[in-house]
Amino acid sequence: MTTSRPGEPGGRPGERGDLLNPLCPTRQLLDRIGTKWTSMAVKVLAEEAPDELRFAELRRRISGISQKMLSVTLQSLVRDGLVARRVEPTVPPAVHYQLTELGLSLEGPLSALRVWAETYMPEIDRNNQLADETPPTR
Repeated sequence: MTTSRPGEPGGRPGERGDLLNPLCPTRQLLDRIGTKWTSMAVKVLAEEAPDELRFAELRRRISGISQKMLSVTLQSLVRDGLVARRVEPTVPPAVHYQLTELGLSLEGPLSALRVWAETYMPEIDRNNQLADETPPTR
């Protein structure tokens, strides 16, 4: 009898490569980083790596994000170990964020997704426009 961990070849069925299974690592990752705010935060922090950014600077650079949404997004990234948080004991406290090594490793896949989107979103938009202009068939 062989034993293997979830996500390794030979792991339990559904844990690897089965997006329909909640235990699938890809599904779990998409649940964590699949929001536009998360990918934008990672991109902005990656542009500054290895330097840190303060909360206010991150908010300025991520157009349209609310203070609460940025706070929730950063808390999630810190909890997952993708971002490090450092607080300076000043009045008011200065809070700094930077990607961890693990977080920096996510920039490549997110960058590839951005390239795909820039290449194919015009075609997807055209398809949507055509669908909107075509009368529905009965």
